[in-house]
Amino acid sequence: MSSGIRFDRVSVAYDGTTVLDTLDLTVRPGEVMALLGPSGSGKTTALRAVAGFVRPASGRVFIGDRDVTDLPPHRRGIGMVVQQYALFPHMRVDANVAFGLKARKTPKSETAERVAEALETTGMAAYARRYPRELSGGQQQRVAIARALAIRPDVLLLDEPLSALDAQLRSGMLAELARLHRELPDVSVLYVTHDQVEALTLADRIAVMDRARLQDCGTPQELYRRPRTEFTASFVGNANLLPVKVGSGAVTFAGRELSVATGDAAPGAHATLCVRPHLVGLGDGPNALRGRIAEVQWRGATHRLYADVDGHRVIADLRELRQPPDLGDDVTLHFAPRDAVLLAAGVTGAQGRR
Repeated sequence: MSSGIRFDRVSVAYDGTTVLDTLDLTVRPGEVMALLGPSGSGKTTALRAVAGFVRPASGRVFIGDRDVTDLPPHRRGIGMVVQQYALFPHMRVDANVAFGLKARKTPKSETAERVAEALETTGMAAYARRYPRELSGGQQQRVAIARALAIRPDVLLLDEPLSALDAQLRSGMLAELARLHRELPDVSVLYVTHDQVEALTLADRIAVMDRARLQDCGTPQELYRRPRTEFTASFVGNANLLPVKVGSGAVTFAGRELSVATGDAAPGAHATLCVRPHLVGLGDGPNALRGRIAEVQWRGATHRLYADVDGHRVIADLRELRQPPDLGDDVTLHFAPRDAVLLAAGVTGAQGRR
């Protein structure tokens, strides 16, 4: 049975309200695809359409070369991990992991072998006889993943699996999920999250969702370094989004001419200039912006400066400064021409099949 997921113009509606609008997206065999977006963007609905928990109003869902749109969940060959893990509190760890196998009437000898394998893979073999209440949140999450892997799925669906963990546990589990992906290269993973760090860390590609539609799709590096839309720029990492007017080989921002690549943008057009805060420097340099400090935040290894530049907020993330500027100080910020991306007005949508 082949891996991979394909949404073919899938739409889902509840009580006449469209919550997923004509989604075209392909998850390649062995790929981790993150669905990233705010609450209500349609990402969880897309995952539930793959799982078989919601019925598309139109369009088809494929797993590998099989059209699974009309199949019940247990016949789709998927494993799924949800936010609260959904472990059975009255069952020990090994019984929880065996649950899906027993539902499939897997022979006892094979069930025992697969349970042991899944617990070993997730580092939970020593906890097989414990109850969920005797485990930490991170350990419970590993058991939920082991249960999903025990059935040897073609597709693994992860719905905000780290949202219930604290920051330290989340970081450790990100590393564990990355390791699992390396050890299970044939399993396609659809990972729903609103956390950009999780998406950037784990995903081979990210599908950015908003208002029930796919807005952009690409590798983490593509979306971070060269976003296509303002929404992508602001949701995948932090961004300075400056309104500019296009000139010949330059743009004008707040009366200042800035040297950036304008590409095919027509002179006289209005656009948005995207500059990541960590690429903004303090002091004189190319594309100088003079403003006044409105806020200074110390973030351990960095200082974040918020400057008012003619009524526009400009953010600079700088390595920890020995003497950061004070509120109200006049400062000069700058950025290199190659570090700015010009976003044309009105660019929306994306194709996920590339």
